[in-house]
Amino acid sequence: MPIHFFERAQLHASPWKNGGGVTREIACHPPQAGMQNFDWRISIAHIASDGDFSVFAGVDRVITLLEGGGVHLSSAEGSVLHALDTPLQPFAFSGDAAVHGRLLNGDCHDFNVMTRRGVCQAEVRVLRRRETLLPAPAGLLMAIQGAWQVQTPDTDKAEVQPHTIAPQTGLWWQGDTQGWSCQCADSDPQAALLAVRLTPTPH
Repeated sequence: MPIHFFERAQLHASPWKNGGGVTREIACHPPQAGMQNFDWRISIAHIASDGDFSVFAGVDRVITLLEGGGVHLSSAEGSVLHALDTPLQPFAFSGDAAVHGRLLNGDCHDFNVMTRRGVCQAEVRVLRRRETLLPAPAGLLMAIQGAWQVQTPDTDKAEVQPHTIAPQTGLWWQGDTQGWSCQCADSDPQAALLAVRLTPTPH
C-alpha cells in the first residue's frame, strides 16, 4: 500500500484570489485533480480576514480549527450557523451553502476535508489515546500534539515496525483498504492525532 508522508511546514501555500488567506493542500484524489473534479481533498487553510468561502456544489465539507481565535460561519439562508472557536472539534457542513466567515479573535488555521457527494464520504476524528482505526481505502493521520506510533498489519509478515509521527507531520494513503493501530508514544496529556477515513458512498 503506498504511504505518503508529509510535514506541515513543507506544504506549498496557494494564496486565495480574494487575498483573505492561503491554502496548503496535503493530498487530493485523483492526483492533480482540479477544484471541479476531485473525489476528495484535504488541506490546511490560513484565514487572515473576514470573507466568503468558495461554494462547492455537490461537495460535503468538514472543517476543524487547529489554532487561533476561530471563525464564525454563517449562510444567508440559515443552513450554516456555527462558531468554530474550539480547537480540534470537527464541524461538517454542505459545500453547496454560500458561507461567510467572520474571524472571532485574529487569524486562524483550519484543517479541511472535502468529499464529492455520491462518490465518497469522510469520517474525521481526533484521537487522544490508544485507538484502532477501522479499515478504509484512503485516509490521513496527522499528529497535532505529542509523538504518535501508528502501525498497519501486514499479512505477509509476523511483525511490522510502526511509523513514528512527530507533531505537525503525518501520512496519507490511497489504494489498498487498511486499518491502523494508533498510540501516543509519550506521556503528553494533551496528545492529539487527527484521523481521517475516506470510504465510498453506499449505493
